[in-house]
Amino acid sequence: MTRVLIVDDAVFMRTMIKDILISAEIDIVGEASNGEEAIKKYRELSPDLVIMDIVMPVKSGIDAVHDIMAINRNARIIVCNVLGQESLVMEAIQAGAKDFVTKPFRKEKVLDVIRKVVDS
Repeated sequence: MTRVLIVDDAVFMRTMIKDILISAEIDIVGEASNGEEAIKKYRELSPDLVIMDIVMPVKSGIDAVHDIMAINRNARIIVCNVLGQESLVMEAIQAGAKDFVTKPFRKEKVLDVIRKVVDS
């Protein structure tokens, strides 16, 4: 079973992602509300996959992607964005993120991206 760390500064967004993952019987091992927490939790939990917002306080998702990839160059990270953030998505992909999903989330799209990244 895929073990996932969810990172978003908005509790509402983390809950939406959790509901999608729970419905697909995907194991949620932890949550973080900013990039600093994400790095700490990544070290503690060694998840199979990180789903991370790009724009967050304290440390951005892009900076956290850089740091997590420095910890594990094989880390699987999916970033979340809103429409109009294409340049940030490209920056995150260049930093090592494997794919992205756009808010508002569509359950099928999120699960398709997760399957694609986990199976790669």
